[in-house]
Amino acid sequence: MKPELLSVIPVLPTANLERDVAWYEEHTGFKTMYAANGYAVLRRGNIGIHLQWHADTPEDPLLGGSVARFSVKNLKILFEEFIERGTVTKEKWLANTPWQTNEFGFYDLNNNALIFLEDLMEE
Repeated sequence: MKPELLSVIPVLPTANLERDVAWYEEHTGFKTMYAANGYAVLRRGNIGIHLQWHADTPEDPLLGGSVARFSVKNLKILFEEFIERGTVTKEKWLANTPWQTNEFGFYDLNNNALIFLEDLMEE
């Protein structure tokens, strides 16, 4: 069995999570699936957009490194491959998150976050 990459989910920065969630619902038809602790998950059909609050300070810039979330089938196999490559450690595995995923992630050389996830609601 091989891992199968299914989609990419952008994580967009926001300075005002509540305002931006309302805007996406009203102006794009995306519905909020989860919104708490500075993070929101919105979905319309098979497409997802995530919003992440940033303080817009030098330590937490609003327009800092980008984040890409990759939807994957058979995620554990990909995770084990990345452990073997030395990309991640076993501690990076997050199971049964509050937003109903299994996932892991890491930063590239340019401080971009790459997060690989398996949606538990689609199983």
